[in-house]
Amino acid sequence: MRRRLADRTFTLACGLAVAVALVPLASLLWLLLARGLPVLGWGFLTGLPKPVGEAGGGIGNGLLGSALILALASALGLPVGIGAGLYLAEAGERPLAKAVRFVAEVLGGVPSIVLGLAVYALLVRPMHRFSALAGAVALALVMLPTLARATEEALRLVPRDLREASLALGASEWRSGLLVVARTAAGGIATGVCLALARAAGETAPLLFTALGNQFWNLRPDQPTASLPVQIFTYAISPYPDWQRQAWGAALVLLLLVGLLNLIARFATRSRLGAGAAR
Repeated sequence: MRRRLADRTFTLACGLAVAVALVPLASLLWLLLARGLPVLGWGFLTGLPKPVGEAGGGIGNGLLGSALILALASALGLPVGIGAGLYLAEAGERPLAKAVRFVAEVLGGVPSIVLGLAVYALLVRPMHRFSALAGAVALALVMLPTLARATEEALRLVPRDLREASLALGASEWRSGLLVVARTAAGGIATGVCLALARAAGETAPLLFTALGNQFWNLRPDQPTASLPVQIFTYAISPYPDWQRQAWGAALVLLLLVGLLNLIARFATRSRLGAGAAR
């Protein structure tokens, strides 16, 4: 009887802890849905911002600019971050690996606004302009620690017997690591990529110092470019009620995009693992 009572007590306590943890998330979702849904519409998603004092407008340029900056950041950050994770998993406790791991941990603790200031000093000022490329470099630096740590942990979970079997069959060390171990850990690496993209997609401070913003359409990487987080920040702190309503709608769109990204990655990973098991 004592064991049953203790079991039920701790089960109830865990359930209450989960409920308390879900309250802030549920309240946030409810607030975004209640204030953001009335704003959503095709014109809001595809239109350009209106001048100050004129009602209406949209976030189309912010969506396009965020997609451009994230695409450039992925092209810069994913190979470096995943490659660093592969090296850390393969090198183990070598001196260089320890140094790389230490740098990744320090970089992960640096505030994103500091990274934005660093890119501003190193790239924006020499170019004499804000640009999508500078914003992509800043977001790539934000993504690197998450990518490196997630890739290393995913590769460490792969059984060592699999690598030894690959080497015993005559595969070289780099082919075993890249085509066998990394392929087996693709699910964990994809999760790390999603986490890195989700964090980068919501960053505002680095883009204020690098990409700045733009009221028009822009696909040139060397020009100031609008982004959804910066638009949310600008609209939220404005004194205009219409811009404040649009900030809620843009925040809901950003949340939905990040959630959709995670769902697509999970579905693709499960489909690939299922196909591998079938083979």
